[in-house]
Amino acid sequence: MAQRSRRRPRAEATLAYELHGNLYLNITYHCTLRCAFCPKFQGTWTVQGHDLLLTFEPTAEEVLEAVGAPARYEEVVFCGLGEPTLRLDTLLSVARELKIHGARHLRLNTDGLANLVHGRDVTPDLASVLDSVSVSMTAADEATYNRHTRPKRAGAYPAMLDFVRAARHQGIDVTMTAIHGLDGVDIAACERIAASLDAGFRRRELDVVG
Repeated sequence: MAQRSRRRPRAEATLAYELHGNLYLNITYHCTLRCAFCPKFQGTWTVQGHDLLLTFEPTAEEVLEAVGAPARYEEVVFCGLGEPTLRLDTLLSVARELKIHGARHLRLNTDGLANLVHGRDVTPDLASVLDSVSVSMTAADEATYNRHTRPKRAGAYPAMLDFVRAARHQGIDVTMTAIHGLDGVDIAACERIAASLDAGFRRRELDVVG
């Protein structure tokens, strides 16, 4: 299970971290899924040397202060070890300010369950501030998806696919991802599903995070 015993001073929390020329924003530690392959369920909150453990929910102002000048980066990406859309208002507020201050490309990495969680279609809101969205598809069938992601809400898999459809309807550039090497995951089938939804596809590798 995830280790949450370490408490860090608020000022030392990692709210923004650089990887591959991009800046990643860590805005929550809560998630809709409990993926068995996620580092935090293997006892660590570290990604590529960055400690992403949070013990509080940062404000939009704190996140923006951590970013600094967004135009320095190819992309600014909402992605930590939690699900960014659980803090939808904060995400949207931060994204709007980043656009105003010169962000070149804003991307969301998500589990695609925002509509299920919020009980409405939030993709028009996302389309107003984001340039692209990456959705963790994980598997080509619901049973394999549920086995690996252990969703907290029923109907997560079809909800994720519906989210992709809605996002594409809004004109959002969507890429779906699945992890090569994860037991029972058919990468070719995942790619076919992504194509059927008019989305791109990217193969990730097991145990390679970030």
